Amino acid sequence: MEKTIFEITKMDCPSEENLIRMKLDGISSITNMDFDIPNRKLTVFHKGQIDQIEKSVLELNLGGQKISTEETDQIDFNEHTNQRKLLWTVLGINFAFFVIEMATGIISKSMGLVADSLDMLADSFVYGISLIAVGGTMSRKKQIAKLAGYFQITLAVIGFIEVLRRFFGAEQLPDFSTMIVISILALIANGICLYILQKSKSKDEAHMKASMIFTSNDVIINMGVIIAGLLVNWLSSNKPDLIIGTIVFVLVIQGAFRILKLSK
Repeated sequence: MEKTIFEITKMDCPSEENLIRMKLDGISSITNMDFDIPNRKLTVFHKGQIDQIEKSVLELNLGGQKISTEETDQIDFNEHTNQRKLLWTVLGINFAFFVIEMATGIISKSMGLVADSLDMLADSFVYGISLIAVGGTMSRKKQIAKLAGYFQITLAVIGFIEVLRRFFGAEQLPDFSTMIVISILALIANGICLYILQKSKSKDEAHMKASMIFTSNDVIINMGVIIAGLLVNWLSSNKPDLIIGTIVFVLVIQGAFRILKLSK
């Protein structure tokens, strides 16, 4: 058996891990995969040539690069029986905050919260696709990925149209306090999700887990909405909220295209 190590520079959180797992799932030569998110490393244990695996990793455009390939005698892989339960847990947290942020975003007139809710929905899609497709055929997995990707793009485009309407229309100040409070809760939720997913795979020290959490795109987005809320109050303008909303919608669409690549 051989062990190949990849560096995945854009693997910031478990969402990218699940995308990679789905992409490589149909390759029969793979025996096991070990993800080191804090260090952005993927170790693939496989039999035979690495060409197909390397090609699949590169196709995801996550900054994948092969570092080394070597022989290994390892045959015992400690698979975690509670992985499915953990995925259901983080899916539930992400989907719950999608509903919470979407509802409070509409009520408070905050496009930042609405956009962040779609980012939560995007993560839910990734975890959901992984769970629904377990034991299913590759064609079924691709169909689900295509549906999720197009649905996500549709929601983001609707969001862009609403941003433009508010930008050129009468100014509506969002409720900055709601933006800040809900985003802080979402920040905590994202941290919990990342911790839950990693605790069963690694016994890394706390500072490594903290490093992983604070380099996450989701955490950066939450911080962006909090800052936008403060600026809305300080400037008495809805522009900071519209700007952060636009940025997050772009990130959501990028994530959607990653999901669509799985359907090819």
